[in-house]
Amino acid sequence: MKILFVSLGCDKNLADTEEMLGILNQKGYSFTDDENEADVIIVNTCSFISDAKEESIQTILEMAEHKKQGEGNCKVLLATGCLVQRYKEEILEEIPELDGVLGVFSCDHIAELVENTLEKKGQKTVFVEDKREVPYTSNNRVVTTGGHYAFLKIAEGCDKHCTYCAIPAIRGSYHSVPMEQLVEQAKAMAKDGVKELIIVAQETTLYGTDIYGYKALPKLLEELAKIDGIYWIRLQYCYPEEITRELIETMAREPKICHYLDIPIQHSSNAVLKRMGRKTTRESIISQIQMIREILPDVALRTTFIAGFPGEMDENHKENLEFIDEMKFDRLGVFTYSMEEGTPAAKMEDQIDEEVKEDRMADIMELQQEIAFEKSEQMVGKKLYVMIEGKVADDHAYVSRTYMDAPNVDGYLFVQTDEELMTGDFVKVLVTGAVEYDLIGEPVYE
Repeated sequence: MKILFVSLGCDKNLADTEEMLGILNQKGYSFTDDENEADVIIVNTCSFISDAKEESIQTILEMAEHKKQGEGNCKVLLATGCLVQRYKEEILEEIPELDGVLGVFSCDHIAELVENTLEKKGQKTVFVEDKREVPYTSNNRVVTTGGHYAFLKIAEGCDKHCTYCAIPAIRGSYHSVPMEQLVEQAKAMAKDGVKELIIVAQETTLYGTDIYGYKALPKLLEELAKIDGIYWIRLQYCYPEEITRELIETMAREPKICHYLDIPIQHSSNAVLKRMGRKTTRESIISQIQMIREILPDVALRTTFIAGFPGEMDENHKENLEFIDEMKFDRLGVFTYSMEEGTPAAKMEDQIDEEVKEDRMADIMELQQEIAFEKSEQMVGKKLYVMIEGKVADDHAYVSRTYMDAPNVDGYLFVQTDEELMTGDFVKVLVTGAVEYDLIGEPVYE
C-alpha cells in the first residue's frame, strides 16, 4: 500500500506532515512521489492567506480529478491541515471525491483515517477536534528535507490575535511542547543525521510561558546545543516585543546558535501597527534591533512586511520605506494584505485596491533589492563556514548555505571546487563574488 503525501504551506505545516508520515511508516505503509503509483493520496493544506487557500483547493481538485479518471492506483483521497480545520463542512460538500478529512489537532489519528476509509468505502471519515492542550510530538518523524536539516516545532497556536490573522481561530491558543520531549526528538533526529535544527512555531519567543511560567527559549536552546551531532541551531518567528536580552546573550554565548533572527515586523507606522493589533511600536522595534546588533554585530536579520493594510495611507507607506532604508535588513519579504473572513481587519473601512497593494509591495522590494545587493557585495573577501546542499549539475560547483541563509527563503553561496563534497558537509570558504542575492566562493584550508 503506497501513499503520496503532498505538504503545502509553511514549515510548521511540514513538521505536522513529517509527524504523520512517521505514524504511517510505523504502521508499515510505504511512500511514493508518483501520483500514478499511490493507492492513497493525502493533501496537507494551508489556509493562512487567500493564495494559500487557492493553492490547497486546486491541489485537492487536481488529485480528485486524477482519482475520478482512474488513471492510477488511487483508491482513497484525503485532506488534512488548516483548510480542513477551518472549512470542514464546505470541503466535504464541495469536493465529494474526498473520502475523509483530518484537522490540525488530530494528526495522531492519521493511520486510523487511512484504515477507516480503506475499509468503509463510500462512508466518509472525519477527525476534526476543536482543540488540543498538548501538541503531538514523537521521535519517529520522517524527515523530508534531505536529512541534514530539520524543523523543530516547539509550540502550537498563538495568543497574539493580530487583527489580520486567522491562525488563533484555526490552531487555537498558545501551547508549548514540554522541553524534555523536544530534546528527545532533537536527539533522535541528530542520530539520523540531522545537523541543523530550525526552531519554529507561530511565535517562538514565548516558548514555555504557558507551562513553565517564564520565557524558556534560552534554556531550551542551551539544552539543544548540548546534543552531539547538531552543529547549527536557527531561530525563526521571533516577535520583536518578546525578544529579551537574555535570549540574545544566549545566542552570543552558544557557538552552535546561528547569528540569525527572523523577526516578523509587518509594518513600521505606529498608526498601522495599532490597527493591526500589534503589541509594538516603531520606536520599540528600533530599540530592539539596536540591542540585538550591539550584542551580535554580525547578526543576519530577516523580517516580513504587509503592504496595503486597511487604512494604510501614502504617508504610512513612505514611513515603511524610510524605516527599511534606515534599518537595512539582511533579508526581507513582503506580502500584500489578504482579507481573511472572520478577522477584525476584514470588517475595517478603507480597504486598499489590489493595484495599490501591488505597487506598494513593488516599492518595498525594489528598495530591499538595492540593500540586499549592497550587503552581498560587502561579503566579498570574507571567510565563512557553509553547509553543502548539493552539487550543481554538470559543473564544478556546489550549492551551500551560510549562517545567514535559512533554507527555501534566503540565498545561496555557490562553492567552486573540483573537490568531492557531500550534502551536509561543513566547509570553510572565501567569498570571491556576489551575484544579486547569492554569493560565490571557494574552499580555504588553514
